[in-house]
Amino acid sequence: MASSKEYLDFILDQLSGLDDITSRKMMGEYIIYYRGKVVGGIYDDRFLVKPTKSAVAMMPDTDMELPYEGAKEMLLVDNLENREFLQELLDAMYDELPAPKKRK
Repeated sequence: MASSKEYLDFILDQLSGLDDITSRKMMGEYIIYYRGKVVGGIYDDRFLVKPTKSAVAMMPDTDMELPYEGAKEMLLVDNLENREFLQELLDAMYDELPAPKKRK
């Protein structure tokens, strides 16, 4: 099942207080970038983020889920109505995320 544009728009609106949030459509799903780094994505209308130490600490009771078959597990973000929490989450994760790979 592909994710809906409406769900993507909702998540991007919730993150609109942050600078440099972008997305890219890939195979019916959406990858979410914060200041050029991949933080997670929208998979089957679920917002999943990479399981960094800070993300796990901020959401200790959240479920780990597969974005798609064969992928690494990610954290399911379920506190979607709280803009402040979402923005704090991405800010906390940023320094732990790998730098973007250089394109050849």
